[in-house]
Amino acid sequence: MKQHPFQIFSLGIQHMLAMYAGAIVVPLIVGGALGLSQTELTYLVSIDLLMCGIATILQALGNRFFGIGLPVVLGCTFTAVGPMIAIGKQYGVSAVYGAIIVAGLFIVVLAGFFGKLMRLFPPVVTGSVVTIIGITLVPVAINDMAGGTGSKDFGSLENLALSFGVLIFIIVVYRLFTGFIRAIAILLGLIFGTIAASFMGKVNFQAVAQADWVHLPKAFYFGTPTFELTPILTMILVACVGIVEATGVYFALSDICGKRLEEKDLAKGYRAEGIAIILGGLFNSFPYTTYSQNVGLVQLSGVRNRVVIYTCGGMLVVLGFIPKIAALTTVIPTPVLGGATLAMFGMVMAYGIKMLSKADFSKQENLLIVACSVGMGLGITVVPTLFSQLPEGIRILTDNGIVLGSLTAVLLNALFARAVKQSKGEKAANLAS
Repeated sequence: MKQHPFQIFSLGIQHMLAMYAGAIVVPLIVGGALGLSQTELTYLVSIDLLMCGIATILQALGNRFFGIGLPVVLGCTFTAVGPMIAIGKQYGVSAVYGAIIVAGLFIVVLAGFFGKLMRLFPPVVTGSVVTIIGITLVPVAINDMAGGTGSKDFGSLENLALSFGVLIFIIVVYRLFTGFIRAIAILLGLIFGTIAASFMGKVNFQAVAQADWVHLPKAFYFGTPTFELTPILTMILVACVGIVEATGVYFALSDICGKRLEEKDLAKGYRAEGIAIILGGLFNSFPYTTYSQNVGLVQLSGVRNRVVIYTCGGMLVVLGFIPKIAALTTVIPTPVLGGATLAMFGMVMAYGIKMLSKADFSKQENLLIVACSVGMGLGITVVPTLFSQLPEGIRILTDNGIVLGSLTAVLLNALFARAVKQSKGEKAANLAS
């Protein structure tokens, strides 16, 4: 179905807003921890938005060499936050970006090998991974609905009224309308919530007034990158973790779009992520990965047109050049975003359950895979300090519920598949004898 240009533009804004908070939180956390000045922090946020747009367009293109060719949006990975801070404090900022560049090259070179791992992702694994992604994202939305972690008015009646008002508004729009109006339900909810919040005195334009008008990207802004072995190995591990996260998103979107993914498609997707990571290192931003937040929006809107994603990517590029315009999106109050994202994140979880319906649950091992992987993903989300005493390098894998739950599903599936293969081999040998 062909979309009207205004509808494409509106959906592009929705995709941008769905990932915007995640895109700016990472540079703010990392930059603050490394003691960057206000000017450097402004650069970090702006260049991150620019690189998010470029990475998104690269991934959505889907040519012969790179790009998954699905309506995906890329942003900086939260998995890299801890390692970047640790590397920056011990080795300096230049070592952070040297490690990111090498990690990107590693993914690009070995993308074909990663693509051969498709057999490790049957429905029981992909469904578990997508369900875990939704489960671990929902608490983020719930915290935002209350006002955001650490806010003075956390859980206030005003915040709850705003967030639930937005959620109810989206549900009502989705129930009463079809077509274009239904497709922009999230955007309408954000506009409605922001207008309501302005009457409550919760909209502050100070960030817009303080932002610069023009920003120009500069390679090696923080100096020439340096290459240290330990930071490089750490960042390669972070990049591999990002590949695990992205694979679940690829399969979720392929199912939504009715596109069968082959090994070569996965390889092109991984290669695009590797290129994005290299660009992040060159322009001193971040490692990038496919964002799961936008899967819910694709499912909720029913629009799978990649032109929408190109539009979103283009908007992010523009915002990267003009920080003052980018700052406009920050006026949306946290409770308003929380109400909107709950619907989207919940949709991700629901779609994971739908994917699990294709698994054969007459096999007890499949039940155990779901039980352990979802249990680990949810458990780490609820008790994030469970593995706090482990070495930093290992905690890259254990401190993230999505990563640990996904790896649990993949490893258990491989273990049971090997056991079944050995059992069949033994039976065949016995029959032959």
